[in-house]
Amino acid sequence: MKKALMIVDPQLDFISGSMPVFGALEAMKALVEYIRKSSGMYECKIVSVVSHPSEHCTFTVNGGEWPVHCVKGEPGADIYPPLHDELLISKGKLFILPKGDSFEREEYSVFKNKYSTEVIDKIIKEYGIEQIDLCGIAGDLCVCDTLIDGVKLYGKDMFNVLVPYTPSFDGGKLLRDTICRYL
Repeated sequence: MKKALMIVDPQLDFISGSMPVFGALEAMKALVEYIRKSSGMYECKIVSVVSHPSEHCTFTVNGGEWPVHCVKGEPGADIYPPLHDELLISKGKLFILPKGDSFEREEYSVFKNKYSTEVIDKIIKEYGIEQIDLCGIAGDLCVCDTLIDGVKLYGKDMFNVLVPYTPSFDGGKLLRDTICRYL
């Protein structure tokens, strides 16, 4: 079976920055080790990254609900360095795709970004992907939304969630409920 690894938003602001998720550092360290051990298992690796403009509508300073986070070009938007390094040296092509780059709307799911969705669709076809192993930060927001949108596009058999590498703000409840409902 040809597989892809999809990692949602493994960025510093969600690990130790302005919006830290409990357990994110430990989960990303474990993910680095998983990728090291599974090198060659994936045809490709897809990483979504939040790339907000500084005037993003969801920031509290702009009337939204979240602190300023993952601003394009700022250190908090960087991929967790040990993970980035391992992604570069492990087997399988690496694709890094943006989301949340429009100031007037939120894109929790990578599939809400038209460009990224088109690239993922091409990857699935070109590499003959039959399963996407999904993980990342945060399980109860961006990973859940990506899973829901992905199932709508490609069906439930396309996705497998790697729960140990998916920390959540809520401790994992919504992610577990979403997995039960959609997979």
